[in-house]
Amino acid sequence: MQIHQLKPKHKLKNKKRIGRGGKRGTYSGKGVKGQKSRAGKKFEPIIRGLIKRYPKLKGYKFKAKPDFGAVVNLGLLEKKFNSEEQINPNLLIEKKIIRRIRKKAPIVKILGKGKLTKKFIIEGCVVSKSAKEKIEKAKGAVK
Repeated sequence: MQIHQLKPKHKLKNKKRIGRGGKRGTYSGKGVKGQKSRAGKKFEPIIRGLIKRYPKLKGYKFKAKPDFGAVVNLGLLEKKFNSEEQINPNLLIEKKIIRRIRKKAPIVKILGKGKLTKKFIIEGCVVSKSAKEKIEKAKGAVK
């Protein structure tokens, strides 16, 4: 069997052409009044309806500040750590100063509250200006 030999199982049905004269009468089988009886487009497109419902935002858009999972002050580091020690988020978790968030080490921010006399080397933490000044004054380093 070849393509030109194929024939459909069902008979072709002619499409009903409404409003062309003949036996259909005044309303042409469309009923009286209403959206479906009118000429032209019957319904608004789906996407246009979605776009119209979506809120149009104007002007200033709020941007959230980065969420620091843990905040630590220099005064606390002074008590818990020895001089010349390297401080990173994993070490802070081990000493139970901070805790894991969703089984991961959080973003740690070190603030400058408290006195600092010991020399610290800080890695993998965000450090405030005042904390950085105090660390460098105590001959420490921020990496």
